[in-house]
Amino acid sequence: MALIPQVELIKLTTHLDERGYFREVLKASQLTKFGQWSMSYMHSNTIKAFHIHKIQTDYWFVSQGTIKAVVADLRGLDWQVTKPECQEFILGDNQEPKILVIPPGVAHGLKVLQGPAVLMYITTEEYNPNDEGRIPFDALGYDWFATKIT
Repeated sequence: MALIPQVELIKLTTHLDERGYFREVLKASQLTKFGQWSMSYMHSNTIKAFHIHKIQTDYWFVSQGTIKAVVADLRGLDWQVTKPECQEFILGDNQEPKILVIPPGVAHGLKVLQGPAVLMYITTEEYNPNDEGRIPFDALGYDWFATKIT
């Protein structure tokens, strides 16, 4: 399955030695614009969904725990009539380290599979309640309870 247009996974560079590791998370050249750096600390089984922005792009990195990130392209779609196809990404512990890039018009949410989880994210805009869209977690027809990590 091809990624939703402009949704991107950026592989991270990690330098490992006997002391631990150093990881390059995000470079200025990979950002279209810097607006705000935020973090969310969440417990196991927490669901935060769905959010959507008209202007803002999100860059998600999970520094602790494991989440299932879900995205759905709502650009030009009446999602109340036609349910969108959702794509899943597992991010965090025991996964290849990556940044998930979520462009405007793409609904996004997450479920914490192994917590606590820490989501660090950079946005291209500062927080603006007028750009902060909310969609109920069950409105897009996605089954948040189907995947479990043991």
